[in-house]
Amino acid sequence: MEKECQERIQEITSKFKGCRKAISAMGDETRQLILITLLESDFNGIRVGEITEKTHLSRPAVSHHLKILKEAEIVNVRREGTKNYYYLDSKKSQWKSLTELINLIFVGIQHIGENDVRKGE
Repeated sequence: MEKECQERIQEITSKFKGCRKAISAMGDETRQLILITLLESDFNGIRVGEITEKTHLSRPAVSHHLKILKEAEIVNVRREGTKNYYYLDSKKSQWKSLTELINLIFVGIQHIGENDVRKGE
């Protein structure tokens, strides 16, 4: 395996470790529904009650899943007095790291494909 390929694999492995919680958190269908709801809302944030109405989930269930998404750095929360607004923010979350991981994997796959084409010639 060439040095560039080994370095890419090491970087992918490292990024996987850094994104593990986020990937796991997004794997749950209920949390995916909450993420879609957040994407449909304005980016100022949405309260638990609004998420409950839109998803037809119980308030405790929404709170539980939001906590997991927040701990995984997928969702952020902004407090205004006693109100919490949940939102997605590409600058203060795992979204950039997840994008970098996917891009590294994609480049690796392209590289493998190019090598396969060369071998076939």
